Amino acid sequence: MRDEEHDRVAKVLDSGMLADGPEVRAFEEEFAEFCGVDHAVATANGTTALHAALEALGIDNGDRVLTTPFSFVSSANAIRLAGAEPVFADVRPDTYNLDPDSVRKTLETEPVDAILAVHLYGLPADLNTLADIADEHDVPLVEDAAQAHGATVDGNRVGSVGDVGCFSFYPTKNMTTGEGGMITTDDEGIAARASSYINHGRSMDGGSYEHVRLGHNFRMTSIAAALGRAQLDRLPKYTERRRENAEKLTEQLEETGVTTPVEPAGRTHVYHQYTIRSEKRDELMNYLEEQGVGSAVYYPTCIHKQPAYDDVSHKAPVAERASREVVSLPIHPNVDVDDIETIADAVRSYMEGNK
Repeated sequence: MRDEEHDRVAKVLDSGMLADGPEVRAFEEEFAEFCGVDHAVATANGTTALHAALEALGIDNGDRVLTTPFSFVSSANAIRLAGAEPVFADVRPDTYNLDPDSVRKTLETEPVDAILAVHLYGLPADLNTLADIADEHDVPLVEDAAQAHGATVDGNRVGSVGDVGCFSFYPTKNMTTGEGGMITTDDEGIAARASSYINHGRSMDGGSYEHVRLGHNFRMTSIAAALGRAQLDRLPKYTERRRENAEKLTEQLEETGVTTPVEPAGRTHVYHQYTIRSEKRDELMNYLEEQGVGSAVYYPTCIHKQPAYDDVSHKAPVAERASREVVSLPIHPNVDVDDIETIADAVRSYMEGNK
């Protein structure tokens, strides 16, 4: 947080308009322009963005939404909160995103009403192929872009390729509003229904107390929007620094024996997480901690293995193996060249001593 954030928040406080208002509308317009879409709807957090987007698509009780088992649990929780049930396909071992082949195979026996693709760690899923599959089955494609602000597919920003995109602005994300989320779409109807749903189902063109559907209070505050507008201005620089750090670390980790992140042709990775994998993950993490190098696992338990989903019968061997082997290393914008050397030296030292 810099002076600009403090100044923008101070102006909101001085205005007295702390809740949803002109500051939120301005943030929506700027974020829509950034993503290259016609509409953006600000929400209270990333989970509410997913939930409201599904509601706006008409997902309802008894519907089924195909998604990945290897993600933060909110991806599947939003499906259940909308009244539907998640159907899990497996992921690719190199990108950790939905495997289109597994999606096709799953759809042979599991009819669904939507596909929800997660851009895990900041790398876009194979959106072109998934969009083709969604078209073949005449179902909408939802992008969970909570970790992928500014990532692109063939030059198009994530959040603009599917029928609807959803973002999170939690403090650990590549940009933050403290807590917050955003829905992006080119569909005016989806945007209108989402805007209504997050505001207690209020009519967008009727009286101020005319409520035409059930809804929630999922609105973003003006304070959060003020933070978001300042952060959005600096997001390209943040992304450039993350990508530079990732490139340097990948170069340093060559021939160490760990598997480093990939960036398929046509896709840009924004490295919300720099995630490597090793069969000796837990031992490596213990060694890194001893060397003063931070690391974390995203995610140690697949969603279909969570206690809240113990009624789900599913196997995802690729995702399950990844959950045992992945570990993320620091490459955020405050990491410098010396830090990269320290991280790489620690990984290299462990791997050389444990071949």
